[in-house]
Amino acid sequence: MILNQRGRGLNALGTHLLVELRDCNPVVLKDLTEVKNALVAAAKEAKATIIDVSFHEFNPFGISGMVVIAESHLSIHTWPEYAYAALDIFTCGDIIKPEVAAHYLINRFECKNPSIVEVKRGIISHTNEKLPHKMFDVEFQVA
Repeated sequence: MILNQRGRGLNALGTHLLVELRDCNPVVLKDLTEVKNALVAAAKEAKATIIDVSFHEFNPFGISGMVVIAESHLSIHTWPEYAYAALDIFTCGDIIKPEVAAHYLINRFECKNPSIVEVKRGIISHTNEKLPHKMFDVEFQVA
């Protein structure tokens, strides 16, 4: 829970980490298998439930990919020529710890200059009640 300007509790549906990875190992960032395996392993380290994995390697270099998890997603875009990668780690609920995945990837990509910005997503409650990230009401179920 975070506090608004008046000190009242605000609850969010999820946490979104925007991770800047500067001064990484460019050899690792250029390797499709290594990048894919790193994101899958990061999701597992954070105890996320992996649903799907999709990655693409660009010519002459650069990789974009996403690991879809039941709790949301991890995505990456690499620029090995600049030793840089941009990560998004979005998790719903409060069971999965996205910072675990972020720190795992910082180490795996041998990043010397990381930064992490945390954004709370879906701030819709002005009470102290925790928000479920999934609705179980029949009215909201999708076929």
